Amino acid sequence: MTRTPTAARHLWIMFVVLGSGWLLSSVTGIASVTHSPAYPLAISALLAVGLYGSTSGIDLAEAQGDLRTLLLAVTVGVLAKAALIAPVLWLAVGQPAYMILAVTVAQIDPLSVAALRSRSRMSERGKAVLSIWSSFDDPVTILLTAYLAPVALNALDGASASSALPVSPTAYALTTAGNVGLVAVAALAWFLVQRGGRPDSPLRSLACLLVLGGLLAAASVYGLMLGVAVMGLFYRPRPLLPVLGVLLRAAYYTALFALGMLLLDGIEPVPGIALGVAAFGAQVVVGWVIARNLDRFDRVSLALGQQNGVTAVILALALKPAFPRTVAIVAPAIVVVNVLHFAANELWTRLQPPAGPDGDKDGGGDVRTPAPGGHSAPVDVLVPRH
Repeated sequence: MTRTPTAARHLWIMFVVLGSGWLLSSVTGIASVTHSPAYPLAISALLAVGLYGSTSGIDLAEAQGDLRTLLLAVTVGVLAKAALIAPVLWLAVGQPAYMILAVTVAQIDPLSVAALRSRSRMSERGKAVLSIWSSFDDPVTILLTAYLAPVALNALDGASASSALPVSPTAYALTTAGNVGLVAVAALAWFLVQRGGRPDSPLRSLACLLVLGGLLAAASVYGLMLGVAVMGLFYRPRPLLPVLGVLLRAAYYTALFALGMLLLDGIEPVPGIALGVAAFGAQVVVGWVIARNLDRFDRVSLALGQQNGVTAVILALALKPAFPRTVAIVAPAIVVVNVLHFAANELWTRLQPPAGPDGDKDGGGDVRTPAPGGHSAPVDVLVPRH
């Protein structure tokens, strides 16, 4: 069973990083870092890096080969899950405004999915579905949070008026124009850089990376996250691809450490546990529906695929100044989701028969049916393979 050490190690690292942040905050007496002028910019930068990493890791061939799955991931994968989570959260928290937190935990962590693909016994078709889902639901979650937060903020009594989120039609229009401009500049820069020099030219690679750094910096300052999401679909410097996973993990651990520091303000275990259980349960329901055309093993695996990561952590940090109870609720919820993911998937894996020499799930090799000429041919799965 190859996945146990990795999953267990992930949990231990999460606990250690969270605990380290809390310990530092306790020792230094830092009540809250959210009052620092640099806090909004730092969170925005982490969000831009995480979002770019999500969309730049999308396999465009897989996405084009299954637009139906992409559509379901964008709509059902986030909206339906948030709708299932929100009533539970309302009952647990008692403030309708905090239903916005249902969106923050409605995504699947693409880093965990990327690691899962190399060792999972899911079919290639099932892995592709989960990969596309986890990659596309991050930008959707971020954008929903950004544009729904002002509505929730208006419903929160005594909420701070200093939120950096756009709250007026003019602000929305300017943000949209900024996103379009960012994508246009990125597209022009990519076109010009790709035309000059050899494909493996160090100078061209350096130019690509410098332009990317400037674009991400501008997006962080002006909150142009939609532009970052679109940019990641085509602006992909070759030298960055091998280290992208390392950068994303660095962003995740940095955000997780900051989340631990904010735990000094307190934890709300009951709402947090309720949110975590509701998020995992919503994935079971929605995942079962989306994967209805896959075989039983893949369908159950997708239903148990909920795991929160960098996006949920950064969104919790971003919402903390406007919604003071956010970290106290979301931090334990993230822990609950990850523990449930580990336990449920371990149990599901242990219930399966040993894999055969070729890695098939039933230990008996490919299931074959007679084909013309007396030979055998593999039986196709319920969903045609691309």
